[in-house]
Amino acid sequence: MGISTRQYQDIMNEYDAVRRRNYMAEQERKERIYALIPEIRRIDEEIAHVSVAKAKEMLLKKISNADAKKSLQSTIYDLSMEKVNLLAIHDYPADYLDPIYDCPECKDTGYIGDKKCHCFQQKIREILYRQSNIEDSAGNECFSAFRTDYYSSQRSGRERLSPRENIENVLSVSRSFIECFDSRPGQNLFIYGNAGVGKTFLSNCIAGELLSRGKGVIYLTAYQFFDQLADYTFRRGTDNAQTLPAFLHCDLLIIDDLGTELNNSFINSQLFLCINERILNKKSTIISTNLSLEQINRS
Repeated sequence: MGISTRQYQDIMNEYDAVRRRNYMAEQERKERIYALIPEIRRIDEEIAHVSVAKAKEMLLKKISNADAKKSLQSTIYDLSMEKVNLLAIHDYPADYLDPIYDCPECKDTGYIGDKKCHCFQQKIREILYRQSNIEDSAGNECFSAFRTDYYSSQRSGRERLSPRENIENVLSVSRSFIECFDSRPGQNLFIYGNAGVGKTFLSNCIAGELLSRGKGVIYLTAYQFFDQLADYTFRRGTDNAQTLPAFLHCDLLIIDDLGTELNNSFINSQLFLCINERILNKKSTIISTNLSLEQINRS
């Protein structure tokens, strides 16, 4: 999924706006300096004149390209140093008239060659985090903050594993889910257990890690999920008509705290349709619930 075509175009429009803003700032600086130091205007005009003259000489074969390039570079260097000295005399930095960029690496284009610049990747991550619904918790709820010592190391009753051994297995499965996300598309997780054992925290850990890798993740509580499904189905709001496709096609959908909603036949059918569509499209889903497997089977 990543970002949509519209979101991509919005990013490119941002870059256009940045370039226009910086160009206007450059022109304001140039006019200010020209008014204060007229000699710099003359130098810029001379640089332009020399560049055109050398280009004509090369076109007319009056001078070899190598000689013309060497001569032009020498002339421009001398004139540029003269500009730098004039700026310094008036307490301006040497790069005051240089092009202005928010990102010098891609020159505010978003691309270095045919590769997205790190600033473009950051914009993508910001969009993905905003639409994920975990933006507020992403910084705190991560694997590095997951404490297994919260869980008892003592086994109880007929349990084969202690709570700590169990959560260590769960973490191992979760990390494998992340590492194999691209190589095994469409894998799913069903996380169940009593309230307070860390299901939501774990879901957010997985979501945060995948978001940092540029995957499209949407997190919703079961209540939010079914409420928006109903809005879409019954067309109660025009904005919500665009929500269902996001559920269906995001790289990872997390439905948290699934519970007694399953007693409703409409909800059961809508949940099935959504999950089935995602399976067909090889999109991953995580569902967490306080219900036991036996209770789920009875629903």
